[in-house]
Amino acid sequence: MDLLRFITCGSVDDGKSTLIGRLLYDSKLIFDDQLAVLEADSRRVGTQGEDIDFALLVDGLSAEREQGITIDVAYRFFASAARKFIVADTPGHEQYTRNMVTGASTADAAVILVDARKGVLTQTRRHSFLAKLIGIRHFVLAVNKMDLVDYDQVAFDSIVADYAVFARDAGVEDVTAIPLSGLKGDNVMERSAIMPWFDGPSLLEHLERVPVDDQAESRAPFRLPVQWVNRPNQSFRGFSGLIAGGQVRPGETVRVLPSGKTTRVSRIVTHDGDLDEAAAGRSVTLTLADEVDCSRGSVIAAATAPPEAADQFQADLVWMGEEPLLPGRGYWLKLGTQTVTATVHPPKYEINVNSQEQLAAKTLELNGIGVVEFATDAPLVFEPYADSRTLGGFILIDKLTHATVACGMIHFALRRSQNIHWQALEISREARARQKHQKPAVIWLTGLSGAGKSTIANLVEKRLHALGRHSFLLDGDNIRHGLSRDLGFTDADRIENIRRVGEVAKLMTDAGLIVITAFISPFRAERELVRQMLPEGEFIEVFVDAPLAEAERRDVKGLYAKARAGELKNFTGVDSAYEAPQAPELRIDTMTMKAEEAAERIVEMVLQRH
Repeated sequence: MDLLRFITCGSVDDGKSTLIGRLLYDSKLIFDDQLAVLEADSRRVGTQGEDIDFALLVDGLSAEREQGITIDVAYRFFASAARKFIVADTPGHEQYTRNMVTGASTADAAVILVDARKGVLTQTRRHSFLAKLIGIRHFVLAVNKMDLVDYDQVAFDSIVADYAVFARDAGVEDVTAIPLSGLKGDNVMERSAIMPWFDGPSLLEHLERVPVDDQAESRAPFRLPVQWVNRPNQSFRGFSGLIAGGQVRPGETVRVLPSGKTTRVSRIVTHDGDLDEAAAGRSVTLTLADEVDCSRGSVIAAATAPPEAADQFQADLVWMGEEPLLPGRGYWLKLGTQTVTATVHPPKYEINVNSQEQLAAKTLELNGIGVVEFATDAPLVFEPYADSRTLGGFILIDKLTHATVACGMIHFALRRSQNIHWQALEISREARARQKHQKPAVIWLTGLSGAGKSTIANLVEKRLHALGRHSFLLDGDNIRHGLSRDLGFTDADRIENIRRVGEVAKLMTDAGLIVITAFISPFRAERELVRQMLPEGEFIEVFVDAPLAEAERRDVKGLYAKARAGELKNFTGVDSAYEAPQAPELRIDTMTMKAEEAAERIVEMVLQRH
């Protein structure tokens, strides 16, 4: 007996939980003690008067029962004589769209519920479009609560026609429409005589017929994302993970990516002993015939049909963060067992879920869906999402809050990622530093406008020059006249400004220079991004600390006054946040330390590193 995984989704209060509860109840999968609790809960917190509230079988969180809504994803198992099922009840509220995406990520089919009184809503379209993006191909348009419109065929046909227009534009092809009442049970398990005008199947009858290809992963080329290097002793080294596709046997030639090295499989090791063969869905440990570079995040694949590795991509992106996407900011990207830093460019376009229009956009807000290009700081082993959910689907994680802020589906690698290669240089950065008799460094002064960064940076460079050191000062205002002349002061532009400065500072350290920078650089994430560009120990963060009131008092340019008057937008400290360093290499308290003393302390710190 095969297994169908499906989700119920749609707009809020369309009856998803009630429908699943009815399926469980009519499938005789509720024990007597559960039924007694359900009847008691229905009287206490139910929404159906004296009748059983089937939604309570699924809505288990106290907040869900109090509000009568679904918040989290609830998975339930049931079976008929023909098939086993796992259903995911997903929330309808916009703010919980991320939970709907989670439920859809493993589903084979989607039951899109529509309240017969309300018709097709924006969230109906959003959930349908997301389900299609995530790879679901079989849809049921379940027009629910038909009992509340007196089982009217005209109401049903109108909703079906409305949804058909959307489905055509969105590329949703396999749609079966069924009128039903989850509360009354009409057309849920069996066809209902109360709607003689409908000659289609009941919901359960249709779900029993939805095609499921449970061998698709086994027919794919072999893929094993390495989750763990298993080395219990000096004589054993194995690579553990879940086989994502294909089959493998001892003696077969495999390729390890991203290194590209080939070797043979020596053994397939499990807790229950060695195997002669293993297929998709099995967790195993492989031992290899040769010593190859392979660690967590590597992918062991069929040598004749390996996946690609690249560092620039185009993808669909679903934004799930409360704060909008910040193009240019580095986010953690997790794909399978791989974790890299990804920088997302401004969206190519955002998709209007109602009309499917491609809209110009500089960012993506909560629940926004768009097509973006992004780059990673290391090669990513991947396949297009259409070919592999495991190696084509990813999430983005905010580096500071560790919140999952987006999910994405890779289309393809950008051609330029394959055509651009690092040119090997014969003179190394170490040789350039030895020629100058110094160790390169970036002295990164950060703080509010008016804190004294530029004054201190000038004194530091004068002192280093007097000592015969090779240095260069990058000042925030000067950079804005050339390199970053095209940027404004929005959060996204500030991030791009610091990224550019970081790249320039890195090139200068490659030349052996000591680089002094004086930038507000308000965001920790971007300062950390620059730190990661450099070898360990070369980034020296100096927090030039001054209270906001004191910085305003010192403001000879009058910038704070203009910002307070509304003449300057996005001014740090007034209407744009400053994230103070949490663990800088040096903190300068400008209320107690003069600029000359601060510069001397910085120079001493730099010289002590030599």
